[in-house]
Amino acid sequence: MCLAVPGKIIAINGDEATVDYELEKRTGKIVGEHDYQVGDYVIIQAGFVMGKIPEKEAQDALALYKEMTKDPTT
Repeated sequence: MCLAVPGKIIAINGDEATVDYELEKRTGKIVGEHDYQVGDYVIIQAGFVMGKIPEKEAQDALALYKEMTKDPTT
């Protein structure tokens, strides 16, 4: 199973976006027409930027993801 986690664009260089996932940074290729900007939250799948996520929705998803992956022994 694959879980898509939103990340925040921290840099755009040509057709590549660098996305910050807090624990790591990844680069995704931007294809097609787009209006991505630094600060946008996006989903990367298979190395491609698949789409923009509204910030509130991204923050909610990240909070849920952190809760799901929290160590239950702490």
